[in-house]
Amino acid sequence: MPILLALCLGWTGSALCLDHVTLHRDGRDIHVDGRLLVTAEDGGLLLQSRDGVLWAVPPEEQVQHTTDDAPFKPYTREELSRRLLAELPRGFDVHRTAHYLIFYDTSRAYAQWCGSLFERLYRAFTNYWTRKGFELHEPEFHLAAIVFADRNSYIKFTRPELGNAGQSIIGFFSLRTNRMTMYDLTKIEALSRYRNRAGTSVQIREILSRPEALRQVSTIVHEATHQIAFNCGLHTRYSDCPVWFSEGVAVYFETPDLRSSKGWRGIGAVNRPRLVRFLQYLHNRPANSLSTLLADDKRFRDPKRSLDAYAEAWALTYYLLRQHPQQYVAYLKMLSEKKPLVTDGPKKRLEQFQGVFGELRQLDADFLRYMLRVH
Repeated sequence: MPILLALCLGWTGSALCLDHVTLHRDGRDIHVDGRLLVTAEDGGLLLQSRDGVLWAVPPEEQVQHTTDDAPFKPYTREELSRRLLAELPRGFDVHRTAHYLIFYDTSRAYAQWCGSLFERLYRAFTNYWTRKGFELHEPEFHLAAIVFADRNSYIKFTRPELGNAGQSIIGFFSLRTNRMTMYDLTKIEALSRYRNRAGTSVQIREILSRPEALRQVSTIVHEATHQIAFNCGLHTRYSDCPVWFSEGVAVYFETPDLRSSKGWRGIGAVNRPRLVRFLQYLHNRPANSLSTLLADDKRFRDPKRSLDAYAEAWALTYYLLRQHPQQYVAYLKMLSEKKPLVTDGPKKRLEQFQGVFGELRQLDADFLRYMLRVH
């Protein structure tokens, strides 16, 4: 993603006008109709197109920028369906639910399974935060998920965005495009011994309810949680929401109960794999572990430390929601109001956290004592 290097002049997003930008990128001109969200001091732009995609356009890529009085309106379900089907390889169809457009070239039964799973998550997620006192809103853009029939097609399609990382990631939510992309989990190698797969909805549920499928399903739910959170007002895309917080929310919701008709009967239950990892991490946990988790996002980007960072993010989220729920919601409200491309820096991040939860050393001691009692 091109980065707007200069400081932002301010949030300029408005539904009262439509911006038309022509940019030159990768040897070709690209025309984007949307709304201007941010203008940087050097003239760089952050534009949101009618399909929800974010376009960061530095000055050197800008060819033309005009504005008219037409109001900004997201694409309708039909318009977005046509546009995305035109972008995807041949053979894709679309399955529509209340909130989702599932684009797929695998079996329709699998697309329906995905739609049902995501809608159950959506209801559970929104109900949970409403009960906590945080007001969410309906997504402005239709939630889009792209499901490939096989891993190789998925890797090929995602290579421009993920590079070689697509070979080790079974699905992801893109902050830039606002879409989820994945492949049919019933085709993964770990489940290949079940020959009668990807058939009826009953067979799909049976395969993906097995213990060996838990990690794969949890990964997809994790990414779907990100999509809901960034579209319903919990976070703002490209804002300086700490990664420990956004990932902590995702790991808090990531494990569904697929044998329950409601899917998320045990929201907030112990995430066993994350707890085990966190307890292992405690043997060599440095004294400044909590402050480094809060101050910046470096540990999540370090392959050697990322799994421990995710485990600690889950543990901290679990602890705060149980022991300090009102402060957590107050902190959440503050983070949800952050604007795109405005960076706080480590010092301010720590000040914001301590301003809500209190002195870090005492909180860390209470946090560790509490987590050592969790089973």
